Amino acid sequence: MASAWLLPEHIADVLPSQARRIEELRRELLDMARTYGCELVMPPMLEHLDSLLSGTGQALDLKTFKLVDQLSGRSLGLRADTTPQVARIDAHLLNRAGVTRLCYCGPVLHTRAEGLTATREPLQFGVEIYGHAGLEADLEAQELAIDAMQRAGLTRLVLDLGDARLVRGVLGDHALSEDRLNALVAAMAAKDAAGVAAFSNELPDDVVAALQTLLRLYGGVEVLADARRALPANALVTAALDDLDWLIHHLRASYPDVRIGVDLADLPGFGYYSGVRFALYAEGGTDAVLRGGRYDEVGAVFGRRRPAVGFSLDLKTLVGLIPATSLRAAVRAPWGEDPDLRAAVRRLREQGETVVCVLPGHDQENDEFECDRELVQAGGQWVLRSL
Repeated sequence: MASAWLLPEHIADVLPSQARRIEELRRELLDMARTYGCELVMPPMLEHLDSLLSGTGQALDLKTFKLVDQLSGRSLGLRADTTPQVARIDAHLLNRAGVTRLCYCGPVLHTRAEGLTATREPLQFGVEIYGHAGLEADLEAQELAIDAMQRAGLTRLVLDLGDARLVRGVLGDHALSEDRLNALVAAMAAKDAAGVAAFSNELPDDVVAALQTLLRLYGGVEVLADARRALPANALVTAALDDLDWLIHHLRASYPDVRIGVDLADLPGFGYYSGVRFALYAEGGTDAVLRGGRYDEVGAVFGRRRPAVGFSLDLKTLVGLIPATSLRAAVRAPWGEDPDLRAAVRRLREQGETVVCVLPGHDQENDEFECDRELVQAGGQWVLRSL
């Protein structure tokens, strides 16, 4: 019989020190998003399954916990990603004509962990910009992402760029089955030339050659010039490369300390993204700390095909990369029934001070607060004294 205190695999309690840092970070990022004009939304954890998995959300099927609603008998799901929910809010509830900027922060649940050390209960923070098809929205999303990570304290940021249109442009009118296309994209992301050859063997030789070329198009921003020489100059390919050039020009001007990389074959979420995609890496991390891009089809299933761009990240992962913050200063006070003492404690708390009362029979032992002052009685009054 399993011990009652054991939790399921890849599920963990968040203890005081980490919880404090996560909460401070959550507030910081939401405040940062608000400076860009983002409005906070709070979608429910539970929705009808056909809503959660509609349209581009179908890729989340295997990640989603499912259950039956005892009230209606319908299938419900615990969200594995908040983006489809926010798209539903934009398309169906807000139904605005112009640009809408939304942000969110809440837990999601995954049936399987995405890595050996990953949690199945990420705390997902994200930003979505709806209603503008131009690159200005892509740039704003990327700038907000960089600003947020710098505000969080991450250093040596690397912004990695790509575009889902490149593979579609190379394939042109040559259709592949969904399974074969997904396998081809996975092989490209893994830089698996043999896999690319195997999954593209039905295609013309020039298309196969262009796909193999994409595998080698990664590195610095000079990759874009190489791509213009090596890839077919059709409308989709040219538009993708032009857009990446434009974004890099503006990002370099605003963030000279951020290294910009290009990987034209790395396409996570290929079926989801419709244009430029990006990922941010930071010192100390083994994977991207956030991912985002343009996904113009996300709201179509809800009745509105709105341009959309955004990003999301896991705060639990992020907090492990940022430098530890100092403990919050606090006041140590004795516990007592003296009305003057109790009034002094209330007064300090009303002023925003943290006052930790030492309960009878206990020494002050607390890992979360640095008591640098104490409340003592002097001359018939309760006053603060430095420790």
